[in-house]
Amino acid sequence: MLKKRDLHECHSLYGLMTDPMVFPYVRYPCKSYEEYVFMTQQLIKEEEQGTAISRTILNEIGHPIGTIDLYNIAEQTGFLATWMGASYFGKGYNQRAKESFFVELFLEQHVEKVFMKIRKQNIRSMKAVAKLPYVHLANTTNCEVYQSINSGQHRYDLYQVERTEFLENMAGLRHVVAT
Repeated sequence: MLKKRDLHECHSLYGLMTDPMVFPYVRYPCKSYEEYVFMTQQLIKEEEQGTAISRTILNEIGHPIGTIDLYNIAEQTGFLATWMGASYFGKGYNQRAKESFFVELFLEQHVEKVFMKIRKQNIRSMKAVAKLPYVHLANTTNCEVYQSINSGQHRYDLYQVERTEFLENMAGLRHVVAT
C-alpha cells in the first residue's frame, strides 16, 4: 500500500495531482512536470537528512494513487500531508494509507506526535479525519502551533495524533477483530 518515493512514478502522480479537485490542497502544487520531479528529488533528499518521510500510496494492483508525507520533523514530531487522485476519493485508501504510515512512524521511526493542518474550507479532508478515532482537534491544546499555521492567508484547523493513543487504538481494534 505504501512505498518509498522514487522518480519513476512522477509522471503518474503529476497527472493525478493536477486534477482541479486535488491541486488546491496539495502541499507543493507544482505547475509543471519538471517542477514536480524537482520537488520529489527534494523530498527524497529531506528524507535522507531526517527532516521528512515521504511515501507513495499504491492501490491494490500497485499503481501510484497519491502521496503521504511527514515534514518539518523535529523532536520526534512532524506535520502530515496527504493527497490522492480524485478517482480514488471515497474508496477507503486515505484511512488505510494513514494507518499504515502511522504504524511506520510510531513503531519504526520513533515519532511521538503528528500534527495535521486542514484548511477550514476542505470539507472532504475534515470528514476523512473525523473517521479516525485516534485523531483529535488541537486548536486549543496546542495554541502556539495553531497560531503559527494560521499566520498566512489560508485558515486551518489543527489536528494531532499521539503515538500512545494510536497504538492503544490499534491494539483495541486487533482485539475486537480477534474475538
